[in-house]
Amino acid sequence: MSRTRSTAAGKVLEVLSAFDRDHPSRTLSEIAQCTGLALSTAHRVVAELAEWGALERTEDGSWHVGLRLWEIVSGCPRTQILRDAALPFMQDLYEATHENIQLAVREGTDLVFVERIAGHRSVELLTMVGSRFPIGSTGMGRVLLAHAPLDIQEEVLDSPLRAWTPHTVTDQRTLRAQLDLIRREQVFVSDRQLSESTVAVAAPVRIGPAGPVSAALGVVIAASSASRARGLREPLLRAAYGISDELGRRTRTTL
Repeated sequence: MSRTRSTAAGKVLEVLSAFDRDHPSRTLSEIAQCTGLALSTAHRVVAELAEWGALERTEDGSWHVGLRLWEIVSGCPRTQILRDAALPFMQDLYEATHENIQLAVREGTDLVFVERIAGHRSVELLTMVGSRFPIGSTGMGRVLLAHAPLDIQEEVLDSPLRAWTPHTVTDQRTLRAQLDLIRREQVFVSDRQLSESTVAVAAPVRIGPAGPVSAALGVVIAASSASRARGLREPLLRAAYGISDELGRRTRTTL
C-alpha cells in the first residue's frame, strides 16, 4: 500500500484522480477498481465527497465531478490573473481571425490549456480547456518548451516523443533546431503535429515586455487553410504583446 493511499487525504486524492477527460464519469465499482481501494472504502470516500459537493451522482448511478470542486479550481490564482488579462486580447484576436484562439501554460513537462475562444465555424480540435498534453506534442507546447528551464528541455528531449501524426517531429536534433528557431523568431507554425486536420500558429506570452514566459497564445486553423498561417503572425504577436504588457502592469501594481 502506498503512503499516499494510507492517509485520509490520500484516499480522497486517489478517488478524484479517477476522473479525467477520457473518464468524466465513473461507477462506484470503477472508482474502486482504478484506485485500488476496497469497495467499502471507496463508497465512504465518495459519499463524503458528494456531501461536500466535490462529486455528484447522475440518474444512472454513476459519479462525476461536482460544481463545488469546479468553483474552487476556477479560482486558481496562477491562471485566474492570466485569463483575466488575456481574455480581451483573445477576443480581439478572434475578431481579427474568426479561428480557434487558445491559451496554455506549462506544468512540469505537460501543457495545460486554460482558456479558449472558438466560433461555430472554427475547425474541430482535440484540445479543450483543462486538457493536458505532453509539452512536445503541440505548437503552443513547443513555444513553452523553447523557453522552459534547461533541465525541463533536456528531460523532454531525452525521452521518446509520441508521433501523433505522420508529420509529428520526433527526431531530437530536428526538435532542438525548432526550439532555437522559436527563440529567435517568436512565432512558430506547427504543421499537423497533433492532428492531420489542423495547423497551429503560436507565440510566447511574457510577464512584461521582456519578462519570463508565462504562457503561450495560439491560433488553430484547418490544415486546408494552411496558406493563411503567415498572415496570422502580425495579429497573433499584437495580442501576445498586449497580454504581456497587461501581465507586467498587474504584476507591478501588486508588488
